[in-house]
Amino acid sequence: MTRSRLFLLAFFAAAIFAFVMAVLPAPPVLVQNFSDKVQHAAAFAVLTLLAAGAFPRVRPIYILLGLSGFGGLIEIVQGLPAVHRDSDWFDWLADTAAILGALAVIWPLRRLLLGGEAAPKA
Repeated sequence: MTRSRLFLLAFFAAAIFAFVMAVLPAPPVLVQNFSDKVQHAAAFAVLTLLAAGAFPRVRPIYILLGLSGFGGLIEIVQGLPAVHRDSDWFDWLADTAAILGALAVIWPLRRLLLGGEAAPKA
């Protein structure tokens, strides 16, 4: 199995996990003493790292748009009365800031991190 396929599996597993945890009415607390925004930022930084490995030929703007859209979708679903969660658009901003920050660090290093699988310059 290629490295990008492993990243792809890990990315989708992490995305499903993040979505399920986000829409559970009373999710378990996995990390103590971290604010909600820090947890959002950590989740989306990890998703960005996995996305960069899963989609090495995709331009960073599309990773940013796709993951930011995913964060927005989570907030919309959390706003549905049936979900019994609170939607907070500052969570979406934390998600998007984390994606931008992770891409700023990861993208210049992608050839080193991913070997020959990385795309030509974005």
